[in-house]
Amino acid sequence: NLAAIDEIGGPTTFNHYAWGWTWAGNTPFRRWKRETYRGGISDPFIVHWPAGIKAKNEVRRHFAHAIDMVPTILDALDIEAPTTIRGVTQAPIEGFSLAHTFDDATAAGKHHTQYFEMMGHRSIYHDGWRAVCPWPGPSFTEAGAFFGKPIPADTLTEIDATGWELYHVDEDWAENHNLAAENRARLIEMIATWYVEAGKYNVMPVDGRGVQRFAEERPQLTADRSRYTFYPHTQAVPFNAGPRLLNRSHSITAEVEIPEGGAEGVLVSYGGTDGGYTLFVQDGLLQYVQNYVARDYLHVKADKPLTAGRHELRFEFEVTGEPDFAHGKGAAGRAQLYVDRKLTGQSDFPHTTPLSLGLTGGITVGADPGAPVCPFYRAPFEFTGIIHQVTFDLSGELIEDDEATMRRVMARQ
Repeated sequence: NLAAIDEIGGPTTFNHYAWGWTWAGNTPFRRWKRETYRGGISDPFIVHWPAGIKAKNEVRRHFAHAIDMVPTILDALDIEAPTTIRGVTQAPIEGFSLAHTFDDATAAGKHHTQYFEMMGHRSIYHDGWRAVCPWPGPSFTEAGAFFGKPIPADTLTEIDATGWELYHVDEDWAENHNLAAENRARLIEMIATWYVEAGKYNVMPVDGRGVQRFAEERPQLTADRSRYTFYPHTQAVPFNAGPRLLNRSHSITAEVEIPEGGAEGVLVSYGGTDGGYTLFVQDGLLQYVQNYVARDYLHVKADKPLTAGRHELRFEFEVTGEPDFAHGKGAAGRAQLYVDRKLTGQSDFPHTTPLSLGLTGGITVGADPGAPVCPFYRAPFEFTGIIHQVTFDLSGELIEDDEATMRRVMARQ
């Protein structure tokens, strides 16, 4: 990292930092994400509504949770939540409106109790008090346990008996003074309340597993699809809602029209300076670049310029080698470019991106907004011809590593 010291923290990097700085960034709260101490669950919240709030530059100290946002907005706009949508009965919206506190700092709060749970790490808030049960202790690393270690039944019984902590957060905002020994009766009541809330909201069973839970099948908008079609001038599509093209054979086809005099610009892209891919036309040539975690730019370029008229522009990737997730290498493969189904350029990629195509951006057609995927053009590099549609075909078998994927998800800022 010292070799890149002048770049770290700049626009070309997306660096992490040591635990100590994480804790400093969460000051005055303790700990960090994945844990349910306040450092892992607290967020700044600013309400700005000049037309609807008379109060200016004031602080409210009422307890609030993310589930209170929708009720607050509906209340502020005087809208009643529908009980059915298209004939389907809707689950009740949990949470409480904060709108009554906007102009009255003394108004009584409505949200009295809230449970928290993250991979077995549990806590509960109730009327100015919080009980916290860390699992598997300070953290997996500090406890000498592997990430996502299951919680056996006998261990759960033990930590329920001895592992809970109690804080009076109305007075001890940063959870510094554990009152579990002095106020055992309140702690037992708080633990019981956690189980009541957990049962009410389908948290049970308490499950500390990480990789195994992440790998379990769950409903997804894009599950079991092998073909996607996108159109220009639509909003960016997040990575998790788009085609999963890493470590599998696939193709990207753009139906375009090139005007007389030529065209240039991005046909489709995903990501930013920290990683991604882009299919574009520059200097009259069809080109594809995959940004390998900002370390390398895997590039293939057509050998003939495009002519005016309607064309089918196609990028194909054929997997030729297994990924090496342990060393940060995705599947090797052959990259090929076609114009009207005629091969016009190819290159062998010794490796590809293994797990995540960057942490920023989304799939966009017709431009590369934000930070550019590669340094070969200046964003947004809008396409100057006409794009009718872009189609992804995921023909190859997906090669996955659940543990590596879980590490990637948990490392995301």
